[in-house]
Amino acid sequence: MPRTRQTAAFALITVAALSLTACGSGDPVAAPAGAGAVVKGKTPTTDVVSSVERDDGAAKLLPEKVRASGTLSLASSVGAPPGAFYEEDGKTLAGADIDFADAVARKLGLKLKREVASFEAILPALGSGKYDVGTGNFGVTEERRGTIDFVTYINDGQGFAVRDDSDLKKVTDLTQLCGLTVGTGAGTTFEATLEENRHRCADEGRKPYEVKTYADQAAVWISLQQGRSDVLMSTINGLRYAVTQQEGLRFLNEFKRLDVGFAFKKGTPLAPAFQAAVNALKADGTYDRILKKWGTSESAIRTSQISPPEIK
Repeated sequence: MPRTRQTAAFALITVAALSLTACGSGDPVAAPAGAGAVVKGKTPTTDVVSSVERDDGAAKLLPEKVRASGTLSLASSVGAPPGAFYEEDGKTLAGADIDFADAVARKLGLKLKREVASFEAILPALGSGKYDVGTGNFGVTEERRGTIDFVTYINDGQGFAVRDDSDLKKVTDLTQLCGLTVGTGAGTTFEATLEENRHRCADEGRKPYEVKTYADQAAVWISLQQGRSDVLMSTINGLRYAVTQQEGLRFLNEFKRLDVGFAFKKGTPLAPAFQAAVNALKADGTYDRILKKWGTSESAIRTSQISPPEIK
């Protein structure tokens, strides 16, 4: 993906403020307030999905009821490129998560009934049966594996970004953040990691870092730009993309890698079919084409797994 910096800071990403709307896969959907970012400017448009053909072997693994209905309800968390975002019209969804979900649906011969939902609301909603599957760069953790099943499709993880005037060069231990304000997304593994380790600063007699959480990714970046946050913790792929689009910011380093997967209610019968579909996409080359389109080839996995142990 081209990495040309834009001259105006934060010119590409603006917060959307429209109402929540459900839609079928591929149809426009209005951007709900706080649910994601509208990207202004050129983004990848290569069609890597429409040529995907049904895989009968994978489709046969679906429960009979699902095969009969031909549809699944999908909750999508929309944040920022390259994962999932709104095109400039404020309605068209794009990103790697969108392409992967649509490609898997085609492999399984299904139509997705996609609804945009906030990141922190999706996992509980899966447990209640409101949705069949969720996407949103959900990292596989031991805590989540207790209540959620995953089918992995990429490897991403946790990283940091700062303004160019920051003294931070690399974060290898969270005590390096003592006394700083860290911005991150609400309900994420980043928030959990930061809160679990915040006591370590006090344990060393140092001022704890402050954690500021935001419901949408655009607000996180604005907090960094405006100096309300000293450092930002988010997805590796998202950080690497965003700093190429905004002046005065830099990616620090990867902190921890995590497998990322489609999320399901614990005990779902859908997991084997989704796993087979992801592996079929790898076999026919679609998988690599999606990663190449979004500049995330380093996130490729060797094979899809069902709820693997958290990467330590």
